[in-house]
Amino acid sequence: MSTILTGIAASSGIAIGKAYRLVEPDLTFKKTAISNAEEEINRFQAAIDASKDDLQAIRNKAAVDLGEDKAAIFDAHLLVLSDPELLSSIEDKIKMDKSNAENALKETADMFISIFEQMDNEYMQERAADIKDVSKRVLAHLLGVKIPNPGLIAEEVVIVAEDLTPSDTAQLNKEFVKGFTTDIGGRTSHSAIMARSMEIPAVVGTNSASTTIQDGDLIIVDGVNGEVHINPTPEVVEKYEEVYHNLELQKKEWALLKNEATISSDGVHVELAANIGSPQDIEGVLSNGGEGVGLYRTEFLYMERNQLPTEDEQYEAYKKVLENMEGKPVVVRTLDIGGDKHLPYLSLPSEMNPFLGFRAIRLCLEETDIFRTQLRALLRASSHGNLKIMFPMIATLDEFRSAKSILLGEKQALVESGHNVADNIEIGIMVEIPSTAVLADQFAKEVDFFSIGTNDLIQYTMAADRMNERVSYLYQPYNPAILRLVKMVIDAAHKEGKWAGMCGEMAGDEIAIPILLGLGLDEFSMSASSILKARSQIKHLDQKEMKQLAEEALKMQTADEVMELVKKTTSL
Repeated sequence: MSTILTGIAASSGIAIGKAYRLVEPDLTFKKTAISNAEEEINRFQAAIDASKDDLQAIRNKAAVDLGEDKAAIFDAHLLVLSDPELLSSIEDKIKMDKSNAENALKETADMFISIFEQMDNEYMQERAADIKDVSKRVLAHLLGVKIPNPGLIAEEVVIVAEDLTPSDTAQLNKEFVKGFTTDIGGRTSHSAIMARSMEIPAVVGTNSASTTIQDGDLIIVDGVNGEVHINPTPEVVEKYEEVYHNLELQKKEWALLKNEATISSDGVHVELAANIGSPQDIEGVLSNGGEGVGLYRTEFLYMERNQLPTEDEQYEAYKKVLENMEGKPVVVRTLDIGGDKHLPYLSLPSEMNPFLGFRAIRLCLEETDIFRTQLRALLRASSHGNLKIMFPMIATLDEFRSAKSILLGEKQALVESGHNVADNIEIGIMVEIPSTAVLADQFAKEVDFFSIGTNDLIQYTMAADRMNERVSYLYQPYNPAILRLVKMVIDAAHKEGKWAGMCGEMAGDEIAIPILLGLGLDEFSMSASSILKARSQIKHLDQKEMKQLAEEALKMQTADEVMELVKKTTSL
């Protein structure tokens, strides 16, 4: 029987395929007595061997797709599976207790985990996490339960999950993963942003996809309307195949604009740039006609590792991006960790409200060794392209001045030691805190540019967690309050002869684009897959008319009124 789930359209497009459930398996079991310890140990050894095969395959794929540094994580897991002390302890327990392998594994692993977690040694605490992961995999093999792994998918599927972590999403192979749907998340969650950068359709926030959809079900992910069809009728499949075909034709038409500048119908040029998370994303920027990188999220260099990236590792990554962009501007955001992004090797206290806590520039100004290492790597790479450096989560002028002072100090030290450092690096800030937008006229006297981070600016202005589906209705990019803050920032920049960009998801929103053009936004930075569509839209807009539209929108009372105004004025 056909079922339709509704959620949030997180990444546009249509995906049709069989479901692959990426959910935690049920690993519950009962302790049972055994009559033959030798047979039980053989069964345990078979589970160990199968787990080694799994991890070796995952490790090999990670080395190719993500690099040797990421693959090293799985080397640690393989070592656990060969640890004679752990394995012999489990086998001894099977013999002594005459209990099943599942119970011996669980009790022994829990003992080791408890010992390591209590040690005042970061390395040993990491080993506890490794044992936890590995023992779960061995237990799954003992129970005959599948542990799903997104990196090993080798057939065309649609992923179904409660949620997808950034590392899950990074492992998805576009060749086989045609789309995904999740129970939780919003349009600005990391999985949604990654889906758009990978150009795969996604619907998030369905509440029940992972419990409603079974492995192998035929599903359609409608990333345009935010719907998921489970086991649809042949007529519905046929309809969506036609929609998919028309979307592909539309993409071919947009592709003709790849090498064109972004110019409105009355001759006003704006810059369309892309948001990226790694050097590998540059291919998508260039193939979609990006005029620059408006946001390089450097935190992905720090995530899914066992230790901080070195200065040289960072230098190579920044250099690669700058060289591949061939002189086009690259805005690099300094480390933005905290909130929903954590580093396993950086011990930070848990916070009641991490989105408003010790994160981004606040962390960097305290953990100055980490900050200085990143700044040195950026400065060394600056001679290879057109680098601009941006500080995130700036709330006060003092924070900006402190960060800039550290940056200029490292620059002077590098120059004095003979390094080649560009002397025309623009230094700007992300505007994502309402106080910063309100004080933009003062910030504009000291920064070289603004980039408006609307994902956070909206959630902080509306006092609504953007990851919480129950208040997702308050994520309102068209709310006049947000538009007024955006106007304040753009006007303040222009008054001081500076430029203003936007790197939040709002920059690629077809309802927001006409208003932003009218407000005078200089640079729109978005998912690379949105660039050509946005260029086509701007090509048909008259900026003078959009200025009048924006003035009217600012007088509106609600986001819905603004949306209706844009649709009526631009025939969307």
